[in-house]
Amino acid sequence: MSMSEQPEAPEQLQPLAAVRRFTVLTVNTHKGFTALNRRFILPELREAVRAVSADVVFLQEVHGTHERHPQRYDNWPTMPQYEFLADSLWPQFAYGRNAVYPAGDHGNALLSKFQIIRHDNLDVSISGHENRGILHCVLRLPGDGPEVHAICVHLGLHEAHRNEQLGLLARRLEELPKDAPVIVAGDFNDWRQRADGLLKPCGLREVFAEHHGKPARSFPARLPVLRLDRIYVRNLKASRPQVLAARPWSHLSDHAPLSVEIEL
Repeated sequence: MSMSEQPEAPEQLQPLAAVRRFTVLTVNTHKGFTALNRRFILPELREAVRAVSADVVFLQEVHGTHERHPQRYDNWPTMPQYEFLADSLWPQFAYGRNAVYPAGDHGNALLSKFQIIRHDNLDVSISGHENRGILHCVLRLPGDGPEVHAICVHLGLHEAHRNEQLGLLARRLEELPKDAPVIVAGDFNDWRQRADGLLKPCGLREVFAEHHGKPARSFPARLPVLRLDRIYVRNLKASRPQVLAARPWSHLSDHAPLSVEIEL
């Protein structure tokens, strides 16, 4: 059989039902530690993420590798943290390595129940400062709907750096088809709430601002005050935005996760 030929599908296999609605979750995992790095809680975090049953999970500050931590923590996973979190529930995942240091690396990741047909990591680091990246994945959902662009973001702590990084994000968005469905989610560190205005010309709508007038309070997790985390959409409907600030989430990271239902 030549490479251009495809085997016939068995008659008993039925095509997957088309997906028009799905749930998104975004969470800064704090590298699997509680606030102030007091305790390693990645296994508990995995159970909490699984309990949400989100279809697509945007992760920030997740370890790819670390040489020293397995010697200090008996429950440190033998695989990258994003694979450990994906477990058997999210068969597709992608990782964007941002920070590399002698002991290991960390970055952004995306877990998906849908096929990730391609992905790349856009380096938005400002020279001489924090290493930051934007992980851009393209998802194929069951059915004949359009491809969905899922962009996981973790921006810098300094406003001038964030403005530059938002400009790079806007440039990436301009390269996409105008009618392409887009989700941009993650930790924007935007405590001064400037990102909405900078991204509005790109056609992005922040789902909490759309429903409640302002982005969600997400930091610190135990008593959220600052509006650091965001979920933006373009060419998509969003409903039921939630801040997961109660237990167990309030004790699993320094950021409260955000979730929302998305409809094509």
